[in-house]
Amino acid sequence: MMEFLAYDLKVAVLVAVFYMFYRLLLSRETFHRVNRVVLLLTAIASFVLPLCVITFHKTVVVSAAEGGVDFGGLTAVVEDADSELRLWQIAAIVAFFIGMVVTLGYTLMNVVRVWLLIQHSEQHPQADGTVVCVAPGDVSPFSWMRYIVLSRSDYETNDASILAHERGHIRQRHSLDLVLVDTLTALQWFNPAMWMLRQDLQGINMRQYQYLLIQKAVSHCGYSVANGISHSTLKNRIDMMLHKNSSRANLLKLFALAPIVGMTLALNAETVNDYVYDEPQTPQKQTVVKKGNQNKTVKVGAKTVEVKAAKPAQTKAPAKKAEQKPVVKDVKVVKTDAQPQNEEQMVFDVVEHMPQFPGGDAAVMEFMKNTIKYPEEAEKAGKQGRVVATFVVNTDGSISDAKVVRSVSEELDAEALRVINAMPKWTPGKQNGKDVRVKFTLPVTFKLSKPAEKK
Repeated sequence: MMEFLAYDLKVAVLVAVFYMFYRLLLSRETFHRVNRVVLLLTAIASFVLPLCVITFHKTVVVSAAEGGVDFGGLTAVVEDADSELRLWQIAAIVAFFIGMVVTLGYTLMNVVRVWLLIQHSEQHPQADGTVVCVAPGDVSPFSWMRYIVLSRSDYETNDASILAHERGHIRQRHSLDLVLVDTLTALQWFNPAMWMLRQDLQGINMRQYQYLLIQKAVSHCGYSVANGISHSTLKNRIDMMLHKNSSRANLLKLFALAPIVGMTLALNAETVNDYVYDEPQTPQKQTVVKKGNQNKTVKVGAKTVEVKAAKPAQTKAPAKKAEQKPVVKDVKVVKTDAQPQNEEQMVFDVVEHMPQFPGGDAAVMEFMKNTIKYPEEAEKAGKQGRVVATFVVNTDGSISDAKVVRSVSEELDAEALRVINAMPKWTPGKQNGKDVRVKFTLPVTFKLSKPAEKK
């Protein structure tokens, strides 16, 4: 939920930046349709751009590590349940949803009012598919979807300029503009720039309606979702109409949007490390040293040697104890270049294509955060610290061989292992085009928001 609020704050910043661009560069131009498109597209872009993340891949050449690959250097920090959401965070979430519901409710109420007014009006279908609705009472002309609402006096006057003006709103689907912007405004109800942007989308202004605006502004339709005429926008509309037509060269101002979009994408960009092994890994050759039916495996350099060490010959105890070294005798050395019979069981440290958790590194941390529950006994005892565990991603993506290599306490160790074993299947790693098993190291930090009270 906090992630959604953070996203909404990014949207708020973009709405303010785009609207400032419009007010400074385009608001006084007479490109009415261009201005409408710019306002709509920038409003939509403000919600879309934060979701556009450009990923840069950085190749990191690494060597195999004995303990496996440290999981991207990431650490899952788990706090006790009491500190997951602080009071101000809860208040912010509640306030946001209250404002959103109230704004949506107000918009829905206006839509219902307009619809009821249309249903109770005298309707006259027109040849162009529009419907002229004669409403009871004194109503300022407005349009909604394909309906043109007029008062009885306006209908009997049959003013062609009024009908042409409202048909222009219907033809350009201004009602859909308002529905879209009202929906976006509900998500940005706290943002003044969004409300100002919404206000600037109230219809297209045309010079031939100057007298009509002055004449009809004495009444107010009161329906905010409809395209009508009101005192609040009268002065700005007339000022706009009185301006001379803007030069087409002024359209070049639109190119100022490019650095805004580019900077937004740059701030959202992220770098992903692609780990590449410095040379292809192959199964290790083995040298086996046998005696009888017993053998023991030790690692010598890059080879694995299987030896049986004979005990020193039993002799009488010398007068002075001398240091004796174990000797190896009666051994048969067999050297083979053959690969192990069960190559699928080999565990690699680093491979050409590392396994991936569904959704990437960020999804792993989110999974850990949502799945780990602070053990009650550890919380009461005030135990906290960094548990380091290893696990293997198998060729089918399943998790196995999870174990703790650095312990904090029995309870915290068990919880870390429980969550690791509960992971969904990964995309398996690949070496030389084949799925292989890969070892990972995952540190999990358990942290209490406040120290436990000592009894």
